[in-house]
Amino acid sequence: MDKGPFSVEWLAQSSRGGARELPGESRPCPPGPGAALSGTAKGSPEGSPLLTPPPVPAESPREREAAERPGHGAGPAAAAPGRPRTKFSAAQLRELERSFREQRYIGAGEKRRLAAVLNLSQSQIKTWFQNRRMKFKRQTQDAR
Repeated sequence: MDKGPFSVEWLAQSSRGGARELPGESRPCPPGPGAALSGTAKGSPEGSPLLTPPPVPAESPREREAAERPGHGAGPAAAAPGRPRTKFSAAQLRELERSFREQRYIGAGEKRRLAAVLNLSQSQIKTWFQNRRMKFKRQTQDAR
């Protein structure tokens, strides 16, 4: 019995995304980490071993990691594990808004000055300006 254009080996590789060669040109594929040898194929001309595909996990490793971390998966109210959200005072917001009205993109000198005056870090100032520009963009698009 001769192999057809689609051999068992080729089909097994293509189901795992490993088939890059043409049909009929099957080459042995090393077993993956979850693959188990299930013996020899009966009726196969070469007596080649059959590989059982690894079980498909229910979720990706990234999803499992995120589910195991505290604070994740509890919904939108869950806080990020890093730095807590900065709550700006009314005086800080007034000064930031005033500076934004003057110029939408903050320079390095103005960023240093605001950080010192408002007792915030330069990265907080930079992030506030980025977020404020996005808010401005949304507002102008909604007005159209």
